Amino acid sequence: MSIIKASNIVTKFGSNIVHDDISFEVKEGEIFGILGGSGSGKTTILRELILLQKYESGDYEVLGKNIKNLSDKEKYELMGKWGVLFQFGALFSSLNVLENISIPLKEYTNLTNDMMIKASLTKLSMVGLPLRSAYLNPSELSGGMKKRVGLARALIRDPKLLFLDEPTSGLDPKSARDFDELILALRETLGITVVMVTHDKDTISSILDRFIILGDKKIKFEGSFSELTKNKDKSLKEFWDDK
Repeated sequence: MSIIKASNIVTKFGSNIVHDDISFEVKEGEIFGILGGSGSGKTTILRELILLQKYESGDYEVLGKNIKNLSDKEKYELMGKWGVLFQFGALFSSLNVLENISIPLKEYTNLTNDMMIKASLTKLSMVGLPLRSAYLNPSELSGGMKKRVGLARALIRDPKLLFLDEPTSGLDPKSARDFDELILALRETLGITVVMVTHDKDTISSILDRFIILGDKKIKFEGSFSELTKNKDKSLKEFWDDK
């Protein structure tokens, strides 16, 4: 079953074409990557999928809904079914960890404050952070901890679909690998589908089930890492060697 289906997507910024007739599918339960060089439009696709950016033509189906002509109410309901971890965590500096995690619950539910605290503490533990960190401010957290808090917030409503934008960017190698292992464990435990933008070689080779590589406004490759290593295309080899 496809969780996401992109068909003939064209994206323009003014007269500049970024994506020219690209199509791909994300299957239920997989960890799927969006790769490409600088300026290839990786994050642009992510932003289109989460309704933060418009595209010129084509169709995206996300969780069974064509997202092109949704009403505001339909957008609101659909956005409540996925979680997003932005590149730098996107934590509010004026709120502590617990308050940051609970933001989607305040936005989308009528839970009591005690219920929100309990749910937030559960997710804090799920992402491997000690409960004593709940009342820390973002300025007191390491880069890796900020990412995990952002991940806890993305998971707070038990989404079917999780979007990650460069989740290991800025982390030291050990923290990056620990984060990869966490994503694998969450997929196994929760059965979620994960879509991530990444340029991390270890992430690409170790946890992605499949991925696309963008280049020259098109999809240059779609498949697994094993399939990539067998591909003889010179431009793909250069892309991998440059990483």
